[in-house]
Amino acid sequence: MGTALVYHEDMTAARLLWDDPECEIECPERLTTALERLQQRGLEQRCLRLAAREASEAELGLVHSPEYVALLQGTQALGTGELQTLSGQYDAVYFHPSTFHCARLAAGAALQLVDAVLAGAVRNGLALVRPPGHHSQRAAANGFCVFNNVAIAAKHAQRQHGLHRVLIVDWDVHHGQGIQHIFEDDPSVLYFSWHRYEHGRFWPYLRESDADAVGQGPGLGFTVNLPWNQFNPELVLVSAGFDSAIGDPEGQMQATPECFAHLTQLLQVLAGGRVCAVLEGGYHLESLSQSVCMMVQALLGDPAPPLSGPMVPHGSALESIQSVRVAQAPHWVSLQQQGVAPVLSPSPCSPEGRPSPLLLPGGPEFKAAATQDVAALSSLLDQLRLNPTPPVRTAVALTAPDAALALPSDVLCEEGSAAQEETQAWARPHEALAQDRALTALGKVLYLLDRILDGQVSSGVAVTPASAAAATLDVAIRCGLSHGAQRLLCLAVGQLDRPPDLTDDGRNLWLNIGGKEAAALSMFHVSVPLPGTTGGFLSCVLALVLPLAYSFQPDLVLVALGPGHGLRDPQAALLAALLRGPAGGRVLALVDEESTPQLAVVLARVLHGEAAPNLGPFSMASPEDVQALMQLRGQLEPRWKMLQVASEAGGPGSG
Repeated sequence: MGTALVYHEDMTAARLLWDDPECEIECPERLTTALERLQQRGLEQRCLRLAAREASEAELGLVHSPEYVALLQGTQALGTGELQTLSGQYDAVYFHPSTFHCARLAAGAALQLVDAVLAGAVRNGLALVRPPGHHSQRAAANGFCVFNNVAIAAKHAQRQHGLHRVLIVDWDVHHGQGIQHIFEDDPSVLYFSWHRYEHGRFWPYLRESDADAVGQGPGLGFTVNLPWNQFNPELVLVSAGFDSAIGDPEGQMQATPECFAHLTQLLQVLAGGRVCAVLEGGYHLESLSQSVCMMVQALLGDPAPPLSGPMVPHGSALESIQSVRVAQAPHWVSLQQQGVAPVLSPSPCSPEGRPSPLLLPGGPEFKAAATQDVAALSSLLDQLRLNPTPPVRTAVALTAPDAALALPSDVLCEEGSAAQEETQAWARPHEALAQDRALTALGKVLYLLDRILDGQVSSGVAVTPASAAAATLDVAIRCGLSHGAQRLLCLAVGQLDRPPDLTDDGRNLWLNIGGKEAAALSMFHVSVPLPGTTGGFLSCVLALVLPLAYSFQPDLVLVALGPGHGLRDPQAALLAALLRGPAGGRVLALVDEESTPQLAVVLARVLHGEAAPNLGPFSMASPEDVQALMQLRGQLEPRWKMLQVASEAGGPGSG
C-alpha cells in the first residue's frame, strides 16, 4: 500500500499562443518543474508511477453537458485567431489545439487515481495535472479550468465504486465555485473550500463564495466555505491548489511549503487514509514545486517539518471561522452543542469590486512584496535542508517478540539499550525502577530517546512495566530536557501524575487526559477527564490537545499510556497520528504492558505514516464534557493563542 503519482507528458502540450498577461502564468513549466523537483528529492522514485489515460466522453458526461464536450472537441481544428475569439467568451481561459487532449488526460488521471486507491492498489496519491478543474462548470470553462477533474472523480467514485460519502477539500486560494455548484444539492458529497474572499473583492468575485453559502435542498449544510468527523467520509478528494503559497502572483499570500504537509497529514486521519489529491492552481514555479514535494512526502508517510514562526492566529481568520460556524450550526448537531454565537462582520463590498491596482502583478507594492517573498522562501528552504528526514522513520522496543511480525518491514525493532551505568544513574531515585525488568525497559527507552534526539530515528514506541510506568515517564522527561529538547510536550493518559518537582519554566507542557476534573493548574499543567463518547473525545483532541500542541511548538512529544488509561486502540492511534505534526514527527510513545497486545503495533503503524483505524460509530459529546472543555479553553486562551475564538481576536485587517 503505497502512494501513486499519476502524470502524462502530453499535458504539457497546451500553451498560450497570444499575449495575455492574465493567462500566461498557466504554463507547461508548472508540471515539468514540479516533476523535476520530485525527482531531485527522490520522491518520484518512491511512488507508484501511473501514466494518465484520457477520460471517455461518458465519464466527462458525469458532470458536463454533451454540447460543451462537443465544443471542446472542436477546438482541435481551430486556428489561433478562432481559439482566441472563443477563449474571450469565458473568464480567464485560453484554448490551444491540444487543450481537449490535455483536459481529457487531466480528468482521466483523477479517475485512475481514484480507481487505484479504491481497489486497494495504493493507499493514496497525487494526480499531477493541467489544466486545473475546480472552476469549470457544467457547460462553461472558467479560471484556466476546462473539465472539472475532481467533480468527475467524485461522481465516478459514487457510480463505479458505490461510495455514499465523499469529502472534497479545496485549499486553492480561489473558491472552486464549479465544484460547489455541481454538488450544492447533494448530501452525499461534503465540499469544504478554504479560499481567499475579501468580502467579494477577490476573484471570482462571487457572493456564493461567502460562509453563508451552505448548499441547497437536501444538500443544505454540505457546502462549507472555509465538520468532517460527523460526516465520516469513505474517500477524501483534494483540490490541491498551491496559489496561496509564498511568492505566488495570484494568491499574494504567505503559506510556506511545509503548511501543505501538515494539511495533508490532518486529512490522512479520515477515510482510512484514502486521500486522492489533484493539482489545481499554483503559479510561482519554485514555491509550487516545493509545496508539491511537501504534500507527496506527507502522502508517503514522512513526518512534516515543524511549522515556523509564532503560532498566533490572525483576527480575520478567526472571524472567518466563526462565520462558518454560525452558518453551519443549523445543519450540524456537533456545532449546535458548542453554543455558537452570532458574529458581526463588516458589510461586504460589491461583487464588482476589484483589488487595488497596486497589489496586482506588476504593481509597485506587489513587486516589493514579491521580492521579500522570494528571500523568505529561500531562507525557509535553507532551514528545511538543515533538518533532513531521519534515516529511520520508526523504531520499536517490544517485550513480545511475536508482535514484530505485524509491523511493516521497514519499522526497526530496536535491540539496543543505553549504557548500564547511565541507566542505573537515571533509575536511582525511583524505587519502582529497581527491578531488573523495569531497568531493562528503561535502558531501551533511553536508547530510543537518544536516537530520536540525535536525528537517527524520527519516532518510537516502547513498552514499559505497569508498575514502573510513572517512574519511566519521569526519567524520559528529565532525560529529554537534559539531552537537547528545548520544549517537551508530555501527553499523559491514565493514572500518571505530573512529577512534583517539574517546574513551569516554559520548557515542558504537561497535559493529562484522564484527570478527575478539567483544570488548568498552571499554563503548563493541564488536566481533563477522558470523555466517554466519540464526539467528546474528538472535541477534546481537536479543540484542546492539538491547538495546545501547535501553540507550544515542541521539538519532542512524549505520549504515555499508563495504567487504566481507558483509551481504545483507535483513539490512542488518532492521538499519536495527530501529534506527529507539531514536533516534526519526533514522538516517543510509552505503552503500559497491560494494554491490549496489539496497541504498541497500532501506534507504531500510525507513527510510521499509516492511517489510524476508524473510531467507530459517532456519538455526541455530553453537555458536561462540552461545558468543561469550553471553560478550560477560556482559562488557557490568554497564554495559548491557538485556543482563541473570534470575539477575543485582535490585530489589523480583521474581517
